[in-house]
Amino acid sequence: MTKGRMPENRYTTLIESIFRRRYQSGSTELPFHREELTATAKRLRIKLPKNLGDVIYSVRYRTALPDAILKTQPPGKEWIIEGRGRSQYAFRLVKASRIVPNPLLATIKIPDATPEMVSAYALSDEQALLAKVRYNRLLDIFLGITTYSLQNHLRTTVADLGQVEIDEIYVGLDKRGRQYVLPVQAKGGADRLSTVQAGQDMACCAKKFPRLICRAISVQFIEANRIALFELGHSGDDIRIVEERHYQLVPAESITAEDLKAYDA
Repeated sequence: MTKGRMPENRYTTLIESIFRRRYQSGSTELPFHREELTATAKRLRIKLPKNLGDVIYSVRYRTALPDAILKTQPPGKEWIIEGRGRSQYAFRLVKASRIVPNPLLATIKIPDATPEMVSAYALSDEQALLAKVRYNRLLDIFLGITTYSLQNHLRTTVADLGQVEIDEIYVGLDKRGRQYVLPVQAKGGADRLSTVQAGQDMACCAKKFPRLICRAISVQFIEANRIALFELGHSGDDIRIVEERHYQLVPAESITAEDLKAYDA
C-alpha cells in the first residue's frame, strides 16, 4: 500500500481481496467472518484499525464497493454486504433498486426556517440536509403527525443483522395517540438512496422499538433547497415507495397568492 492513502482505500482493498477469494461465476452469496480481515490484512501488509468493525461499517455506509466487485454484477443486480449476526457477514446479490426523485412531480414551496448560521457552517451535504429537514419540520408536514428528533447517527448492533447506522431517528405522535418511530436515510450530492438501507433501518426499529409503528423515510437533495421525501414500506419481500413529495425551501415573501390557491385545489 502507498503511504498516506485514506483508510477507505485500505478498507476497500481488504474487502475486494476477501470477495475475490470466494467468488466464482454464478455466485449469489458469499459468507465471511470479521476475523478474516486480520488474516487478509497480514497477507497484504495493511495496517488495521483497532475496531475491525469499522472496516465493514465504512464500506457498507460510506464508500462504494470496489470496481472489481461491481464488474461481476449481472444486469439488474447488485452486491450488498449484509450483517448475519455478531461478527458474521455475507456478500449477497440482490435486485438493484434505487430510490430516485420523480422529475414530473410538482414541487411545494415551504417558508425556509433554517437558521442562517446552520446553513453557513454545515460540514457536509448530508448534515445540511438533515438540518433543513429538522428545522423546517418537513417530516411533520409530509406525514401529518408531530415528530421529534430522537438521535442523530444512531449506531447500534442488532441480532441477525450486526452493526446498523441510521442517519437520524425520530419519534412521532398522531391525533389519535398512536406513536411512531421514524428512521431517516439521507443522501446529498451524487449519492443515491437505497432500499437495502431502508430495509435494514426498519428491521432495526422493529427490534429496538417493538411497540411503535415504524414508517421509514428517505430524503435527498434534488438541488440546493429542493428536497425529495419518500415514505417506504414492505410489499411482500420488496421495499416500495409508499408516498413521495418534493419541497422547495424559499423566503416566505416568495410564496404567492397563486401558489396558495394551487395548493388548495
